[in-house]
Amino acid sequence: MKKIILATLFLTALACQKKDQTEKTAVVTDEHSYSKPELAVVKHLDLDIKVDFDTQTISGKASWLIDNISKGNEIIFDENTLNITKVTLGDEEKETKFELGAAVEFHGKPLHITIEPNTTKVNIYYSTNKDAIALQWLTPEQTADKKKPFLFSQGESIWSRTWIPCQDSPGVRFTYNAKVTVPKDLMAVMSAVNPQQKNDTGVYTFKQDKAIPSYLMAIAVGDIEFKAIDNRTGVYAEPSLIKKAAWEFAELGKMVIAAEKLYGPYRWGRYDVLVLPPSFPYGGMENPNLTFLTPGVIAGDRSLTSLLAHELGHSWSGNLVTNATWDDIWLNEGFTTYVEHRIGEEIFGKEEAEMQDVLTRKDLDDNIAEFGATNPDTRLKVSLTGRNPDDGISQIPYVKGYNFLKVIEQAVGREKFDPFIKNYFDAHAFQSITTEDFVKYINDNLIKGDKALADKLKLDDWIYKPGIPSNIISVHSDDFTAIDSIQKNWRKTGVKGLSQKIKSTTEKQHFIDYLPADITVEEMAAIDGEFSFTKNGNFVIKRQWFVQAIRHDYKTAYPAIEQFMIATSRTGSLMTLYKELVKTPEGKVWAKQIFDKAKSGYHATTVQAVGDLLK
Repeated sequence: MKKIILATLFLTALACQKKDQTEKTAVVTDEHSYSKPELAVVKHLDLDIKVDFDTQTISGKASWLIDNISKGNEIIFDENTLNITKVTLGDEEKETKFELGAAVEFHGKPLHITIEPNTTKVNIYYSTNKDAIALQWLTPEQTADKKKPFLFSQGESIWSRTWIPCQDSPGVRFTYNAKVTVPKDLMAVMSAVNPQQKNDTGVYTFKQDKAIPSYLMAIAVGDIEFKAIDNRTGVYAEPSLIKKAAWEFAELGKMVIAAEKLYGPYRWGRYDVLVLPPSFPYGGMENPNLTFLTPGVIAGDRSLTSLLAHELGHSWSGNLVTNATWDDIWLNEGFTTYVEHRIGEEIFGKEEAEMQDVLTRKDLDDNIAEFGATNPDTRLKVSLTGRNPDDGISQIPYVKGYNFLKVIEQAVGREKFDPFIKNYFDAHAFQSITTEDFVKYINDNLIKGDKALADKLKLDDWIYKPGIPSNIISVHSDDFTAIDSIQKNWRKTGVKGLSQKIKSTTEKQHFIDYLPADITVEEMAAIDGEFSFTKNGNFVIKRQWFVQAIRHDYKTAYPAIEQFMIATSRTGSLMTLYKELVKTPEGKVWAKQIFDKAKSGYHATTVQAVGDLLK
């Protein structure tokens, strides 16, 4: 867990927007933003910036159209490590006063700007610096092609304020246009409508006409190309990866159709993906119109493309209907994990879905065991007061949220639950809502005063209490039962031929996860000889296999483990391995050695997480 901040942020209030984005509902608080949008709120951004790789800075002007609701004399923005040089008002650019408040760890400073009661436009001139957590500047050597530099942003949860002065709360939504100037041999893309080829000017323009929260502002600049998959999906990647990526993601269009069949029209126009260099800290990031992806998903056999179903699912849960505060993150991730499983079932079949259910239940059990069943961070509605909101982005909101929605599905049946979720998305489209908004909606539209159903669902137990509620549904997979039988007998029969019986990534993961606790190095070597997990496994298989290799001193895999941990910056996967290493004194020494070699290529948030673990 990251450091607890030492001071309490000013309480702020947010207005959840109605579907037409004009009416206001009850004010909620977001303690991770200094802005007071109930007094003055942003509505649209015109961004004009230049990307400079020599100085590793972005500089320019952020022009905000605002609604001065209170007709007061101040609007407050969030900023963190920015250099604010000037602020003006209106098209006439009348210079005005601005003041930065005291800094709070992780959260930066409030930017107080003097406005007039009739002000509708605020222009902020600024530049970033090398400490901008949201921006990852890569040398050519850190890219796939190793020829040209690369830049990408990562705004979730409160890091967009390190590259744009903004009201950095998921409860504040705005549209944007952007003009981005980059070196002429590179191309820029954003979380908006994107170009599909380089131009000869280095100037690119963007338009996002759907209101989004600040954490979904995203930019990437590099030597990238585009290849279409169908009429509304495609892939961006470095030249050496573009054909592989397009082949890997060939079913992307089918996934969009499957999601629409379940939850209604895709509302963002195009759905494209961008394959980033390996320092990207997540498996994927659901930036509107353009999902950012780790290159680790390119396995060469389409075995890891289920990750796309998750990021696509965010086009409904997260991007369309967003958590109003980071305490409500489960509304994004729990719903999206549910949508991911449903898309996966549609594309890959019921048997695969059943296996995924078992894996997700194991993730829940493992995470509850790690946190402790009474730990308040195992609630769905968490309290991140006085903390870095990144602390809330554990696996709990994903897997506990998913299991909660499965309980509801089983209780009422899909014939009722599917329309309920579709209507939920429609009713809250382009809004940011709280957990309490969801509770009211499900009570009004599904439970409807049915006490027996309410007792059966146990909403309060799932949402507001730690641990696993008693009504969690059981999960089963015939495929995994067969693998469990193999697991009981392979010591007697030998491992030869097992790779012909255990074929898919999901099956291999289950087999690896349940290897005997007393497995010997010789048995590990025999299994590795049969499956070639160390050399030829995909990203997920290697990660799970390397956990066992560390646990059982399978030193043959150690060079590959070190290479794997240096080559990726996926925080969750790295933390899994680092946590295993630090369980022994020798392992902790090795972990520190790996970290020293790797950290220059890790994302800043990854460095923070691993660094805290190794202290």
